[in-house]
Amino acid sequence: MFSAAVRRLAPPGRKQVSAEGELLHRCVSVSSCARGKSLPRTKPRDVPEIRGLERITYAERKHYVPGLAKPVFPDWEKDWHDPRAYRAPAAESMELYKERPCYIYTQRTNPLEGVRQALWLTKTKVVPGFPAQLLALAENPANQLEDQDERVQNAIRHARFWDTNQLRPPKERYCPSLLHNLLHLCRGLQVSHPALRHRMLAERYSLSASWTRGEDQFQVRGQNGFLLSSTTPLPAVAGDEEIRSTSDNLLETFYPISPTIDLQCAHVYQLRNHTGFREGYPYPHAHTLFITEAGDAPKLKPEQLRAKLIMFAFGNALARARALYGNESGVLEKPIVVQSVGTSGRLFQFVVFQLNTVDLESDSGVKNLAWVDADQPLYDFAKVRPFIKKKVVKVPAGLAGYQPETFKKFLALYLHGAAD
Repeated sequence: MFSAAVRRLAPPGRKQVSAEGELLHRCVSVSSCARGKSLPRTKPRDVPEIRGLERITYAERKHYVPGLAKPVFPDWEKDWHDPRAYRAPAAESMELYKERPCYIYTQRTNPLEGVRQALWLTKTKVVPGFPAQLLALAENPANQLEDQDERVQNAIRHARFWDTNQLRPPKERYCPSLLHNLLHLCRGLQVSHPALRHRMLAERYSLSASWTRGEDQFQVRGQNGFLLSSTTPLPAVAGDEEIRSTSDNLLETFYPISPTIDLQCAHVYQLRNHTGFREGYPYPHAHTLFITEAGDAPKLKPEQLRAKLIMFAFGNALARARALYGNESGVLEKPIVVQSVGTSGRLFQFVVFQLNTVDLESDSGVKNLAWVDADQPLYDFAKVRPFIKKKVVKVPAGLAGYQPETFKKFLALYLHGAAD
């Protein structure tokens, strides 16, 4: 309760004080309706229909009459196609409707359990770190660029500073530009590695891969990232002994959380296995998938981004296996390897996925393999303007903290399958 003295306006030059002596503040920047709490929208009341007790409406009057009920008219069926007034039919009446649901992983999926959930869905054993045989490719002086460190730093400066005049360019601007600059540097090795000429970079291709895991049906589909494809498949990273040893690996579960959490549940779907390219495409083998955080997809944490890399690398490998061997389930004679790279413009995530088996229903038997190298920074920071606090430069302008090992791993994935 405010006293009468408090309700009274204070004289000019004096502050308004409550009865307890506390200073009162008045917010005049916004109106009271903007600060008020909105009430929840009430649901329309369902009026029962009783035979013999018809409601008297104002339909015949053709205007509103107080005291009479509102009439209910039948839906107007137009004689022409109006896309603005389209109403989808019921799901049960559609041709592709199935009672068994399908859980779909798309580019907008944000899995709760991240990598652990992706490993269970794809029946995969994870190997932390970068494959040593791939890193040895970039350590070879014959596989390095001339003035490599300087040219990579110039590529970073071009994406962060020179490509725009904005003080703080968004990720949608510099992240794809940095990725294309690094790929352009890698293509400079075509003179010494002629096999690099048999590559093609595709964008906005549509992938679809379906499989059964336990009693549930799963599917990976949609457009996502840039795909570097080749005329020849990638060689296997793990040997036969390492593949057979995966039978002893136990898949990690996260009970009581369901493995299908955060996946899109659909009853209207079509089970397809398609690589996204027409038959006879000269570059049918998926080589490396490049995914950026920027774009229409929601922002993902590094854990969810790594899960996305595993799922879409698995989808490309599975779609290729279905095209080669059909829908037969079992251990593949020749494993299919697909690489994937994810970046936020500074941090890089590297995944090498090897599809060893397409028998994914049970948890026993041979598992697939995934080498995951997480959170590799290409540089520490890149500032257009320095960060100054209390007239002291805390963070200077420019590029600092360049990490050459990260680009070596990027180059090793690009050279995989083309270097001797």
